[in-house]
Amino acid sequence: MQRIDGKVVWITGASSGIGEALTLALDQRRCRLIISARDEDALNQVKNNCAHSDNIKVLPLDLNDFNNMGQKVIKAYSFFNEIDILVNNAGVSQRSLIIDTELEVYKKLMDINYLGTVALTKSLLPYFIKHKKGHFVTVTSLMGKFGSPYRSGYCGAKHALHGFFDVLRMEHQKDGIEVTLICPGFVKTNVAKNALTADGSLQVKDDVATQNGLVARVFSRKMIRAIERKKFEAYIGKGEVKGIYLKRFFPKLLHRIVLRSQVR
Repeated sequence: MQRIDGKVVWITGASSGIGEALTLALDQRRCRLIISARDEDALNQVKNNCAHSDNIKVLPLDLNDFNNMGQKVIKAYSFFNEIDILVNNAGVSQRSLIIDTELEVYKKLMDINYLGTVALTKSLLPYFIKHKKGHFVTVTSLMGKFGSPYRSGYCGAKHALHGFFDVLRMEHQKDGIEVTLICPGFVKTNVAKNALTADGSLQVKDDVATQNGLVARVFSRKMIRAIERKKFEAYIGKGEVKGIYLKRFFPKLLHRIVLRSQVR
């Protein structure tokens, strides 16, 4: 098991939710942190809430900006002259039926949740290969393992991340590179409020499942444990985690349970 204490960790989507909670937890472990998101003011607020803010660098990042990922990696490396772990956490959810959802919404979900993450990962990969070490930690979802109504585009993008990062692990294990896929269930964040609806507008309102989810602080502790243990995949949540095993052994039963719940 590798201890994460003192490591250089780059976290995307760090301005709120899981990313913010992870930043606060790793700050307590005296990690040197690079925190990224689109909202620089929110990132600075997160930094100011940390006990060791001198060890935290703010780097604004938009996952839609594929062409500038190389420059962002150069800038990130310049802060501490190394990066041990990249946490691909940024993303957006969805709440709309397939029949109602505009194609542009699906494109946006793929651009942010999949292609933006792939672009950043590919830009950092040569540095990890050169140094013969590095750990990609990508936050997907339980929805990356099985589906749920109203989340078709989100599920598609998260499933795609599993395919990509499983192959990255296989191709670059020889280079000392680790890959961990973190699969959250319901976590008490603003993910539902910020979810895209059929026309691309935000849902704005919360949902019951998210409200009753794990507290982000608790989730971040479990996530750190999975990173330190270099797990291939970690399923973190409450009862919804059972869906992973139902999908594997009793897929028709899972289908009926999910349809009955109709969780939005």
